[in-house]
Amino acid sequence: MSRSDSTTSPDAPGVPSVERIEEVDVSTEMEGSFLEYAYSVIYSRALPDARDGLKPVQRRILYQMSEMGLRPDRGHVKSARVVGEVMGKLHPHGDTAIYDALVRMAQAFTLRVPLIDGHGNFGSLDDGPAAPRYTEARLAASALAMTENLDEDVVNFVPNYDNQLTQPDVLPAAYPNLLVNGASGIAVGMATNMAPHNLIEVVGAARHLLANPEASLDELMEFVPGPDLPTGGTIVGLAGIKDAYATGRGSFKTRAKVSVEAITARKTGLVVTELPYLVGPEKVIEKIKDGVTSKKLSGISDVTDLTDRTKGLRLVIGIKTGFSPEAVLEQLYRFTPLEDSFNINAVALVNGGPQTLGLRELLQVYVGHRIEVVTRRSAWRLARRKERLHLVEGLLVAILDIDEVIQVIRTSDDTAQARARLIDVFDLSQVQAEYILDLQLRRLTKFSRIELEAERDKLLAEIAALEELLASTQAIRTLVSDELAAVAERFGTPRRTLLTEARPSIAGASAKRTAAVLEVQDAPTRIYLSATGRIARVDRQASQDAQPERITPPQRRSKHDAVLSVLETTSRTEIGAITSLGRLIRFSPVDLPVMPAASIQLGAGVRIADYLALSNRQEKILALVSLESERAIALGTREGIVKRVTPGDWANRPDFEVIGLKPKDEVIGAVQGSDDDELVFVASDSQLLRLPAASVRPQGRAAGGMAGIKLSAGAQVIYFTSLSPDAAAQAIVATIATGSQTLPGTDPGSAKVSDFVEYPAKGRGTGGVRAHRFLKGEDTLAIAWVGPAPARAVGPEGSPRSLPDSGSRRDASGTLLEAVVGRIGAQIA
Repeated sequence: MSRSDSTTSPDAPGVPSVERIEEVDVSTEMEGSFLEYAYSVIYSRALPDARDGLKPVQRRILYQMSEMGLRPDRGHVKSARVVGEVMGKLHPHGDTAIYDALVRMAQAFTLRVPLIDGHGNFGSLDDGPAAPRYTEARLAASALAMTENLDEDVVNFVPNYDNQLTQPDVLPAAYPNLLVNGASGIAVGMATNMAPHNLIEVVGAARHLLANPEASLDELMEFVPGPDLPTGGTIVGLAGIKDAYATGRGSFKTRAKVSVEAITARKTGLVVTELPYLVGPEKVIEKIKDGVTSKKLSGISDVTDLTDRTKGLRLVIGIKTGFSPEAVLEQLYRFTPLEDSFNINAVALVNGGPQTLGLRELLQVYVGHRIEVVTRRSAWRLARRKERLHLVEGLLVAILDIDEVIQVIRTSDDTAQARARLIDVFDLSQVQAEYILDLQLRRLTKFSRIELEAERDKLLAEIAALEELLASTQAIRTLVSDELAAVAERFGTPRRTLLTEARPSIAGASAKRTAAVLEVQDAPTRIYLSATGRIARVDRQASQDAQPERITPPQRRSKHDAVLSVLETTSRTEIGAITSLGRLIRFSPVDLPVMPAASIQLGAGVRIADYLALSNRQEKILALVSLESERAIALGTREGIVKRVTPGDWANRPDFEVIGLKPKDEVIGAVQGSDDDELVFVASDSQLLRLPAASVRPQGRAAGGMAGIKLSAGAQVIYFTSLSPDAAAQAIVATIATGSQTLPGTDPGSAKVSDFVEYPAKGRGTGGVRAHRFLKGEDTLAIAWVGPAPARAVGPEGSPRSLPDSGSRRDASGTLLEAVVGRIGAQIA
């Protein structure tokens, strides 16, 4: 390669003279230019200083904002103004780079302790910030701790790019910013990536190192067990963290904070409230959609982002019916950013050169820097106090003999002569003499003398303290430690990131095996519907595997539940729910709350009206039925209609009618049974009809049924059921009578419990026999129930109620109750 320079001849303007060509080796030129460029990028742009943890652009922004007076107690200014000041005076590398650095220092999800107090849209994990003309900024309180004492010669100042101004070579940094806020950057041939840490923990380690300079890494890790990320989350696996602390290189995995919650009564979901570091919800949603489309992910129905300013991050991932939320979550950890890796490469500048540093080395560099800052600050303060003491002592001399001082000044020809005579007469220094000449007359009072003497004494004490401090290395280390403790107390916050060892994963499973793990097994289960409208299930396999001897007898039965309906099925088999409007609703019990068989608490179940999403509040669930059984379903209505419908004639729809009801009529009860069963009606006028189920021929779904019980004027059916021959032999009849004119829920009424065998069977369409003799003031039955003994009564809110003992005659009167009964049902079998 050659360089040519052409010049013009002075004798012939415009005519070029002989060119001068200089031969340059291309490889040498490229090597030199590349090294200069690489050094510039490494030292001036990409890598942070190990002392203050800042890159040059970050340092210049904080320093210039400090010079502009943008303190936390003052108003914000446009970010564009800050960018312009920094670019024009200190950092001539473009406004975009400066604004990006400013934005990052203002983002609470990027830095553990933000340094800039931003006002406006400073971006999110998924979106960039607004333009600098729209946002405003000022220094955060934590930034003042980074820049304090700059006017006390604590650090060296270097020229700016055009040698017109100066800037600090490093900031004082009252806390270990590099460890607290981390850093990332790509230079030429090297890069740095450091995770944020908890300020309180890092300060604790630094103070321990100050007190014990030979402290080991294990000792320091007792204070700093691992990174503490601004967005929280969970770090799984700590081996990589220890490697990074020992060598400066290592990696760890972060997981989102996820909980399994009931999105609706019938649907379970995964709720994400914390994400891995620098992972946004939109990125997670995109990866989930891609995984579902490519069939890498299964069991996910939908994803909803409910994040807002008040509640913070809330990402809801719906789980399909029949899939295990825990297994789906393991899939999400494997294929989405809900689990992310963070590689630590702790490269920083030490004495102007890049080095890879472990935890102990990072703390040593910072502690050494802070000791130097405190030493230089103390020496500067000592010098200033000595200077001031020198002036104060001169003033005291002048005030003690002020008349002679005035005489010397008045008789002098000029200022120079006055200064010389004061030095000669009163044995003053030139500085003291100059200060006396500048003295204002108002200082020549008796009170000023007292003030000067007090100031002298104070200065002497401060000078002695500073000299003692500077004479003791241990005292300086103690002062640094105390200042660190004060900073940690002021700016420290509790740990956000949970540290755990790695948990088992299904990442190595095959696709077929993974699908089997994801889905809930189709195991035998028992479904309970309570009298208060709650539903839950008990897995029979779990019941058999349980160890009942560990459960004490009081835990085996709940005294706060009455069973309205029980169904034996499997966890993935579709079953039906009969409603008071004559509908059958299909549903799967797989997502029902699972209760331990040893201590069933139906009150812990979910409300079946919510689980089935009933829109009509007047519609009630009366019974659970099997859709695979061949037994007919018997239904009884309020107007005394009875119907039996045979399974198999079901519509292929989520819900359908199983009886054609007349206007204002409704279903009172439904039971699945055989032709050998007996059907039972109980009417409000205390009549009970017992008839064989075989006398009611099965009908199709659309049929309206046939006459069941003959009702008297004004009477209506209040209870209907079906009993097998074995159950009928041991069944009881519980009835509660009250007055029709009393307000519901105010009169407990009277209750009677009698044996079902005392009631004779009658034919269909008859009025039955009397089941309860009314007391004075009673004219109607409010509640009735027929089933296996003992009956269990509950209040309107589900609390237990007492009933009389069984054995009363079928037509006897009842016993007055002490509390209102809401429903009667069977006990848990």
